[in-house]
Amino acid sequence: MPAPRTVLKYATIWLLIALALVYLLDWAVVSVRALHPTATSPYETLTVPRILAIPENNGKTEYQIDQLHPEESRTCVHSLFPHAGHGPCWYVQRKISQPVPM
Repeated sequence: MPAPRTVLKYATIWLLIALALVYLLDWAVVSVRALHPTATSPYETLTVPRILAIPENNGKTEYQIDQLHPEESRTCVHSLFPHAGHGPCWYVQRKISQPVPM
């Protein structure tokens, strides 16, 4: 029976190889979908109102729409991982709707 340290080393190597293959497959799918401008474009622009979270002296928080930049737009990519400088939509959708702390 091989030593536990050897098994852990090989498991880590195979895990990294599998992760690299998943990333390459994800990149290939996004690249092919981006070549043909159709309704299945991998890129999407999300626009939401920009909400400011302003702390008050009594410990409460007041929420207001930003007067200078009332809307926020971000481009995201429909994939598992970030590509071309854009975050994945599943991550950006969660983060874009959060208020901006002041």
